[in-house]
Amino acid sequence: MGLKNYYSEMKAVRDEVTKATWTQELRVPLGEGLAGFWARTKFSVRLIFLEKEIITFALLQWACIALGYYLWVQMIGWIPEAAWERAASSDKATIGDFILFLWSFFCVGIVAFPLGILNGCMGAAHFLNRQGKESTIDDCLKMVLPRAWPLWLFHWIDGWWTVLRILDRLPKKRDRRSPADKAKSEAMYYAWKLATIGILPGLVTGRGLVDAGKRSVELVVRKFKTVIILRGGYSALCWVVGVGGYIGSIAFFINFPGLVNFKAPVAGQIYVFYCWVGIPLLISAGLVMLLLRPIYVISSCDIYADYVAEQQENLMLPPPPAQARGYGAVIAAALLGLAILAAAFYREELGLMRLLAQ
Repeated sequence: MGLKNYYSEMKAVRDEVTKATWTQELRVPLGEGLAGFWARTKFSVRLIFLEKEIITFALLQWACIALGYYLWVQMIGWIPEAAWERAASSDKATIGDFILFLWSFFCVGIVAFPLGILNGCMGAAHFLNRQGKESTIDDCLKMVLPRAWPLWLFHWIDGWWTVLRILDRLPKKRDRRSPADKAKSEAMYYAWKLATIGILPGLVTGRGLVDAGKRSVELVVRKFKTVIILRGGYSALCWVVGVGGYIGSIAFFINFPGLVNFKAPVAGQIYVFYCWVGIPLLISAGLVMLLLRPIYVISSCDIYADYVAEQQENLMLPPPPAQARGYGAVIAAALLGLAILAAAFYREELGLMRLLAQ
């Protein structure tokens, strides 16, 4: 099954949860969500300090996001000022827009691979600890690497939808959508995040991507209150960090006015702006990756494990192999990374610079 088919299956997961819970409020009051997240924090933090490799996984995730961001920014610098000026005065898409779209898609894809493995390793640390087994980086990788393909595909789809949602929230010069349309888009995205809470633990414990999606729908429907409290608290705190990052970006440029010349033509400052704004944005991302994300992943795995126990099923289906596999996904990710680097280093020879200038 290709990426396009998995994409359709994941949309079906979101739609299934939306249909199954349409009579219920998908969001909880802010205080209830924060209280529920705090209650989960106690167990998660205790596990993090017990299994210190989780901190390593979180730090590596942060580093991957930083590298992915600045990899994406490189193409911003390749686009000449004249092309930016033409784009600002036209509603028509150009071949340069298409190339930047593809570059963004593949940058998300290359970052999604290590993020999928590292998120899976956090979940593996939880499940190994729950079963009274030793949890080391090697043990976690042995459990997760055989699931590299579905973990990669899921995080690629999830990451792309997240990027599109972030871009959709930004102010637009010619935004003709009604408030109702914007609210619907936000609700569909939230339904997706809610619907997929059980996919990561399902994949780590041996299920396929489609099967994990179906199990996640069952989990959300049967433990609806528990799930929305966790997701509500996590989302609220992420919003707080996001708003703080936005305010921090403004304060950053106020305190360092020489970094970007905001009085100069915008087209000539876009690349410089994105380079420098990455600092406060990545600090915000670090707060999420190091403080909030591990708690959310561990808590979602804990909810999943409780649900499986209530169903009287075996948590580990099938048991992890003695030797880690998943070489195919590793090779594919490496080839994608090499292709991206080749495009970056040989952009003149490949004609990318000429196309981006159109």
